[in-house]
Amino acid sequence: MPLAKPTGSNHRLNYGLCGGHRTGKTTLAQQLATALDLPFVRTTTSHVFSQYGLDPAVPMDFATRLFIQDKILQAAAKLWQQSPQPFISDRTPIDMMAYTIADVRGDTDVNHDQLMNYYQACIDYTNQFFSHLAIVQPGIPLVHEPNKAALNPSYIEHLNMVVQGLCADTAIKAEIFCLPRAVIALDQRTTMILQQWRV
Repeated sequence: MPLAKPTGSNHRLNYGLCGGHRTGKTTLAQQLATALDLPFVRTTTSHVFSQYGLDPAVPMDFATRLFIQDKILQAAAKLWQQSPQPFISDRTPIDMMAYTIADVRGDTDVNHDQLMNYYQACIDYTNQFFSHLAIVQPGIPLVHEPNKAALNPSYIEHLNMVVQGLCADTAIKAEIFCLPRAVIALDQRTTMILQQWRV
């Protein structure tokens, strides 16, 4: 089935979690899905890296980063499109853009037009698929798992700041809630997000 073209406007009541890796997004999304009695859509970042012979914990040149992030975005969008509506997902296009832009430094060789095209695609898919977003900040203890992104607390903080900056873009139409970093208990996180989403 061909992927729906991003429309730039939201007509669906779907929920997504944003944030760096190892912040508990997947576990929290599963609990929220149970509380809301909604389908849980688990994204497949590690699978996509493996499919193309790449390791998310190993540095890569920016052209490769942009290539794999686009593949991740398309794979996730396919899952979101095929899922029963409404749903909750453990990642959003905001996360995909955050991992992309986090690799840009002063001396990074970047095709700016390609980067901005990818950014626009992330915004458009966010607006197409999501009505409510919650930013999950670092705070829970870090646990190493194979085939996951680098377990570097400073890098995870960097991603957290990038995600919050991206979510400030007024082009995003979804309602956005930033979970306080001091809230780390799963039940408390769940209750607070449900209250903010008014469900």
